[in-house]
Amino acid sequence: MAALERVLGVRFKRRALLQQAVVHRSVLNEQPGGPLESYDRLEYLGDAFLGWVVAHELFTRWPSFSEGELTRARASLVQGRTLANLAREIGLGAYLKLGQGEASSGGRDRDSNLAAAFEAVVGAVLIDRGEPTARALVLRYLSGAMDAIAPSGVPRDAKSAFQELTQRLGLPLPTYELLGEEGPPHARRFTVRVLVDGVPRGEGTGSRKADAEQAAAAIALDSPFTP
Repeated sequence: MAALERVLGVRFKRRALLQQAVVHRSVLNEQPGGPLESYDRLEYLGDAFLGWVVAHELFTRWPSFSEGELTRARASLVQGRTLANLAREIGLGAYLKLGQGEASSGGRDRDSNLAAAFEAVVGAVLIDRGEPTARALVLRYLSGAMDAIAPSGVPRDAKSAFQELTQRLGLPLPTYELLGEEGPPHARRFTVRVLVDGVPRGEGTGSRKADAEQAAAAIALDSPFTP
């Protein structure tokens, strides 16, 4: 945990909070009744706080943006794929505590786990060090992505953009298939696959089915696409 503190640039008063932020529920499933608690509750708090910080920052930075533009910008910044990539940048996967089954199936680099752990870390910082420190942490990692929005305009949502692409290519409209969902009611994680004419084009995860669909469409757009 000391090494993770150095990566984050945050010294915890209660390091147990940071440890909880990296405990996947699979550990509890394999070791019921143990002393550890999973990151689910911290993820819930971090998700809500991160969304607020991003919404407020966008509102302040770009007063000319409409409600719809602000909503699309926020969605692009807090989607699971974006947060998972941030987690990869800081090597968060190496600190995750996973059950043996989850670890052996690639859970340390799974988007849903990384995004959830990132949100949980934000929640842990919020509880331990307060709102200013947690806000600074969020903006440190997301400010670059926020800056990139302004010159090119607010990105359209990925589902709309992917639908337009398939129409231009004369292909059937994309369809979305729910592959699975996991987690407690307050911290669900959905996995969705997007298909075009029955061919899988991308998979995405999110705390809502709609977010997972957007993530899947974004992956499809970033992938080489041939009819």
